[in-house]
Amino acid sequence: MKSLKVKILGLITVIVVTILVISAVFNFHQQKELIQTLADHNATVIIETVRSSVNNAMRSGHSDEVRELFKRIQSQNFVTGLRIVSESGTILNSAQTDEIGKLLPADDLARFRRGTFPVKEYLPGKKIFDSYAPIINTPDCHSCHPATQNILGILEIEISLANLDAIVAKERNSVTTSTLIIIGLIIITISLFLIHYVDRPIRHLISSMQKVEGGDFDCSTLITSSTEMRLLSDKFNRMVERLKGMVESAISHERELARAQEKLAHHGEMHSMNHRLEGQLKEIENLNVSLEERIEEIEEANYKIADLAGELEDKNTNLEKAVTRLSTLYKVGLAINSTMESKPLFDLVIRTTMDSLEAQIGYIMLHDRQQDVLRVTTLIGHDSFAPETGVLEMKPSSVSAWVINNGKPRLITDINDTPEFDKMSAMGYERKTLICAPLKTKEEIIGTITVVNKLDNSVFNNEDLELLSTIAAQASIAIKNAQLYEEQQKTYMNTIHALVSAIEASDSYTRGHSERVTRYCMALAKKLDMPPERLKIIERAAVLHDIGKIGIDLSLLHKEGRLTPEDIRELQQHPAIGMKILAPIEFLSDVRLCIGQHHERFDGKGYPNNVSADQLLLESRMLAIADSFDAMTSDRPYRKALSLDVAIKELMENAGTQFDPDLVPPFVEVLQSGNFSFPTTNAGSGQEYGQPRVPISISAA
Repeated sequence: MKSLKVKILGLITVIVVTILVISAVFNFHQQKELIQTLADHNATVIIETVRSSVNNAMRSGHSDEVRELFKRIQSQNFVTGLRIVSESGTILNSAQTDEIGKLLPADDLARFRRGTFPVKEYLPGKKIFDSYAPIINTPDCHSCHPATQNILGILEIEISLANLDAIVAKERNSVTTSTLIIIGLIIITISLFLIHYVDRPIRHLISSMQKVEGGDFDCSTLITSSTEMRLLSDKFNRMVERLKGMVESAISHERELARAQEKLAHHGEMHSMNHRLEGQLKEIENLNVSLEERIEEIEEANYKIADLAGELEDKNTNLEKAVTRLSTLYKVGLAINSTMESKPLFDLVIRTTMDSLEAQIGYIMLHDRQQDVLRVTTLIGHDSFAPETGVLEMKPSSVSAWVINNGKPRLITDINDTPEFDKMSAMGYERKTLICAPLKTKEEIIGTITVVNKLDNSVFNNEDLELLSTIAAQASIAIKNAQLYEEQQKTYMNTIHALVSAIEASDSYTRGHSERVTRYCMALAKKLDMPPERLKIIERAAVLHDIGKIGIDLSLLHKEGRLTPEDIRELQQHPAIGMKILAPIEFLSDVRLCIGQHHERFDGKGYPNNVSADQLLLESRMLAIADSFDAMTSDRPYRKALSLDVAIKELMENAGTQFDPDLVPPFVEVLQSGNFSFPTTNAGSGQEYGQPRVPISISAA
């Protein structure tokens, strides 16, 4: 946009376009006013004609002629509506008979009631000129209308302006097209003029200037396109001639000056070199001073960096300790939430605490308030003391006793500084440094948690004390919850065990059955080296396996005669009844399943659900063997007990069908180990009294 040609052309174009647009807008406005004036004049003429015709028709009593007149007038293309309307807006007469008796549309009614008559309005949206004129009550009309009625009706006529608008639009398009053509011709003409009379001469002149700038003074221009350009060309040629002379004169002076300077150079060279040397020496001295200052600044900066590094190292150490403490608290929280069993909980808390505090020994003591003694529940890091039997007195030289009595933690950095406490622990190790924190639940202190001696032989500090106190606060709640949970389980088991004892007490033949089955199962489980949690399941299942008999009729349990098929089916329901009895007790879910399966067979022909071997719990298969063995070696109302050899033979013969073949051999080994005593009987032949021997699965019921 910096080109002069473009600027001139743009300015002229804007001026021309602006003039033409203003003229077109003014012309369009004049045409619009002309259309409205014509519409107003036509409406006035039509209204007066129609009103006169209506008055004549009404005076002569030919009212039907009015409607015919309306139809003839509306047949014209420019009239779109012709009707007589009452002052309330009701159509009295119209060229369209279906309108008679209806109200005007809402927008027409609003214009109708807007002001005094006549009302004339142009509706651009509909391209209609709408006009309203009153029909006045004259003396000639008094025979049909009362004299008090001033206006008999309102004559409405709608004139379409679509034809006129089409003419105007055509005219507008013509004007727009011609205007664009004129603008294009003007731009082309001006462009050609500027190129020939302005742009081309200026380009020629610029080319000559560039040659002069490059040192070529033998160039001249001849521009004859206009008087002004010819004058400019002459002035440029004269300026080049003068510039050429001035350059030649300057070159001559420079040559003379160079020769004079060469003569003076030899005289001033030594003097100049001396001055330069003195200046350089001063600069070197200044540089030495600056260098010494920079060295001092660097040394000072090194000291500051060393200080900052030390501070940063201290902060990193503190941050690492904080992260370690948070990690320990997180691990302790996970340990607390991972189990409700006391022993695993104690073990997890102690091991996590020892790892975080880098302690050699750690233990938890619980306070027995009734006997006022300390019971060591968990001890890690010292093997010469058994925590299962560990009971310590509440003596003054005990740190745990001091913490329980005072209700606050105790940090001992060096045991030699606290002669009131024993250097040797009652559990048989030497104490150097330790921390002991109370385990509190609300206002009750239930015990202590203690860490002893650092792995690196350093001492515990206040940060370690705060961490252990926080761990103790978390662990206290978990330990209390675990104790409550175990007490609840114990209460459940005692209650159910009482029910089992009540069942067995009612039958002299089954008295002690659950206890014996439990001993057999536990001996087999230990033989198989089962984990502690599975030992608990098999033990509980063995104790409770016949609890379902509480729902069986006692007369059927004591029946000495042959059992009918109905009796057998009823007896076979006691595993399912046992599962229903234990259903509300959530922690016995595995025990329930084991009880429900203890009369299922390895070949899938057992009861009550004919479960196949691959779906039977290991504990269920163990319980089936122990239960059947005790049934065979105990007296029953319908037979005497079998001898040990006969019972073992029965187990071996039914291995793979009724019993798990992998469990029968180890069970027989347990029986033959000599750890059990069995009653002797004359029924060693295996014959039962009172009836032929029934299947083992039935006798075990």
